[in-house]
Amino acid sequence: MKTKLLLLAVTFLALASPILAQTPAGAPTGGNINWVAIAAFAMAIASGLCGLAQSKAAAAACEGMGRNPGAAASIRFALILSLVLIESLALYTLIIVFRVS
Repeated sequence: MKTKLLLLAVTFLALASPILAQTPAGAPTGGNINWVAIAAFAMAIASGLCGLAQSKAAAAACEGMGRNPGAAASIRFALILSLVLIESLALYTLIIVFRVS
């Protein structure tokens, strides 16, 4: 498992350098791409999927607490942690939208 995560991290780092490379000054930019529209579409997709994921997590937590009320505290902690991580996707996308526009 650790080797797969390490391989994934190395792959992301290797792919990030060409993606973030800048063109030299005075070079053509490659056309008129409407990045604001693309970013807004990405925000819509991220928000929709975050809503679906949060509803699924809340439903699973309610079901788990209903089946085992004694484990409600640990289920609640896991629910809050997962909701924070899910919501961070939408917030990161929102930051990217404001950086692009």
